[in-house]
Amino acid sequence: MRETTTVRGAARPRRVRPAGWWWDALLLAGLVGLTVALATGHLFAVDRAVADWAADHRPAAAYWVARVFNYLGQGTPLTLLAAGLGVLLAVRLRSVRPVLPPVAAFALTYLTIGPLKVWTARPAPSASVKEPFLPPEQTLPLFQHDLPVGYAQSYPSGHVANAIVWYGVLALLIAPLLRGFGRTVPGWLVTVVRVAPPLVVLTTTTYLGWHWLTDSVAGLLLGLLLDRLLHRVPWDDLPLPGWLRGWDRPFTSVI
Repeated sequence: MRETTTVRGAARPRRVRPAGWWWDALLLAGLVGLTVALATGHLFAVDRAVADWAADHRPAAAYWVARVFNYLGQGTPLTLLAAGLGVLLAVRLRSVRPVLPPVAAFALTYLTIGPLKVWTARPAPSASVKEPFLPPEQTLPLFQHDLPVGYAQSYPSGHVANAIVWYGVLALLIAPLLRGFGRTVPGWLVTVVRVAPPLVVLTTTTYLGWHWLTDSVAGLLLGLLLDRLLHRVPWDDLPLPGWLRGWDRPFTSVI
């Protein structure tokens, strides 16, 4: 008897909300426009005003609360958590597909956030009160490539961008994982997982003076763009090598 195989149709991008590629174009245009504005010396007054206000309204208790909540945007723990959930779901389903989103997210963030930071070479607000102890006015401009790389990686905020990308991946994995245990995830909870942590990280990283406001906004724009790209990928229909045919079960949920 001839073995029958399931033939999937051509992989088509998954739907995202809001629909339409013009949202992606708008996010990219916003990021480019913000970068150009900063490169030409605009918006510095806004950044300075926000940073100064935060510095003047940062008692010890608020500082430590903000610092604790800022850990929600740590890229390495989020990467490991997403990878662990992906492997767990892969083992339960006997499918390699749940591992693909964390791998793609890691590659996408690695190839975009870090290089942009190095290219734009902007110090953080705190660079005037700790090493390299720059004059306050020198902490604002971009493209300060004469500074050591470690002192000029503020733009865009990696914490904010990572939070958006990785919580989006976690939401993608948690729903099918819980379904395997007979549980369902309400749509509102998925929204909370994807929205609340990035907003907390954006607020705390700006309040703590670790990033300028425009750094955080740039991280928001970049993170949303990367998140939309990842959620467009038809993970269940991507072609896999023949030797993985027994490990290609679908896993995504409609969220």
